[in-house]
Amino acid sequence: MRVRVLFFGILKDLAGKSSDLLELPEGASVRDVLAAYESRIPRLEESLPSLAMAVNQQYAGPDTKLNPDDEVALLPPVSGGAPESDETHAGQPAGRRRYASIVRGVIDAQRVVAGLKRGEDGAVLVFEGIVRNQTRGRKTLYLDYEAYEEMALDQMESLASHALQQFQVRDVAIVHRLGRLEIGETSVLIAVASAHRAAAFDACRWLIDTLKRTVPIWKKEHFEDGAVWADGEPFPAEIPRANSGT
Repeated sequence: MRVRVLFFGILKDLAGKSSDLLELPEGASVRDVLAAYESRIPRLEESLPSLAMAVNQQYAGPDTKLNPDDEVALLPPVSGGAPESDETHAGQPAGRRRYASIVRGVIDAQRVVAGLKRGEDGAVLVFEGIVRNQTRGRKTLYLDYEAYEEMALDQMESLASHALQQFQVRDVAIVHRLGRLEIGETSVLIAVASAHRAAAFDACRWLIDTLKRTVPIWKKEHFEDGAVWADGEPFPAEIPRANSGT
């Protein structure tokens, strides 16, 4: 049977491609995919303790069984947030879901907040992650963000739904930008509307912290002396690793 394998972040550089078609025997699992690429990508083995996998845009363990035409993604730790043909005007969301969107143009914070506010709100809290001009003393020129986009949107929607239930806030908006970002530009915006400020603060902090650990978005930092994929935060314990069981 044939499956499609996707590579992101540093794995894309190591593989020399963003996707591949792999022939496997019937009954094969994600573990067989990993074994196939360990021989083709020498540095893959050292990444296994931190690597996560997804099958058809859902996190999966190594022993997950595969079916013909499944999509298997190999995911390095994430660093955070429409296809090129779906590029939108500045501030316009691509693939807008109920709470989450991914854009390639400038994030229009005022527009997002204006669309969120209601008369019953006593607070709207906004977090903007922006591109800074240095990382650990190295001058940053610009950043490039990429994502496993459909899965990223699904994960962002799930986070928003969870925040609405856990923190009892009224509404949430999560917007992440992809592509090249210059110094001072906003990469991610989270806005939370609530009757009371305490719930909005708690929800906003939880959303950005969890997004940066679980949503499949990566950034490449471009410096005066080269470019590297940013070290991502470790995946939470509940997400299986490539060298673990199901």
